[in-house]
Amino acid sequence: MEYILHILVITALYTILALSLNLILGFTGLPALGHAAFACAGAYTSSLLALNLGLSPWVGLVAGACVAALLGLIVGFPSLRLKGDYLALATFGLGLIVYSVAKNWVDLTRGPMGLPGIPRFGFYFFAIEPVWAYLILVCAFLGLTYFVIRRIVKSPFGRVLLSIREDEIASMAMGKNVNKHKLLAFVVGAFFAGIAGSLYAHYITFIDPSSFTVMESIIILLMVVFGGMGSLTGSFAGASILVIFPEVLRFMGMPSAVAAPVRQMVYGLMLILLMVLLPRGILGKYGFR
Repeated sequence: MEYILHILVITALYTILALSLNLILGFTGLPALGHAAFACAGAYTSSLLALNLGLSPWVGLVAGACVAALLGLIVGFPSLRLKGDYLALATFGLGLIVYSVAKNWVDLTRGPMGLPGIPRFGFYFFAIEPVWAYLILVCAFLGLTYFVIRRIVKSPFGRVLLSIREDEIASMAMGKNVNKHKLLAFVVGAFFAGIAGSLYAHYITFIDPSSFTVMESIIILLMVVFGGMGSLTGSFAGASILVIFPEVLRFMGMPSAVAAPVRQMVYGLMLILLMVLLPRGILGKYGFR
């Protein structure tokens, strides 16, 4: 039972990441390929504040989300002046840079050795130790993420984002500040990715750079595309399927050395089938551009 609850926690965390990336990729049409970098920033900020300064994980959560949003602002300001493949390469480079910093700045992050002993969330003297309790906490933040992003996409601001996706030049002709809207979408998406990273760090109680590789960004991207870009419910579907389905391989009796490559093959096969059979994803409104 605890194993099932653990999988549900991981699914909820990936759903937060998928929702935040969907705002950038699905609704605004910005090809971001380094989303795990924001989760990494949130995770390390929250963990270091708790371990080195003794601050509450709740304070670290807010700080980590703000640092991730600031990183989105710093990177997004010059990057969003790029378009198409060039923007994708710039965000891909962001993921590589953040991963390299986490791996090589040993004095701060301990590099490949990682950060052990990260404290759990808690209320006063009660730590949230049981997996079921942490699942409730993560689901609460998932609900908050869904509520905020849904309000954004249903607002006049969200309609401008959709217009940017469909025809950026027409949006500019209507007098909309395109760069401002794209930058704000990038910052909001990075903010919630930072929350997911912080929640992950305090749940696992150990992080290292291998948790935030470029492959993780590709997996999050695949969840959005598979579930459907421009569909919030699609983010739930994509994250759930791509987290839960590969776990079936654990019960097929394959050696661990074989199971990991097979999992990557499954991801690749699902992506190929998706592009051929469902170019808009399961519940998507837009195709991949």
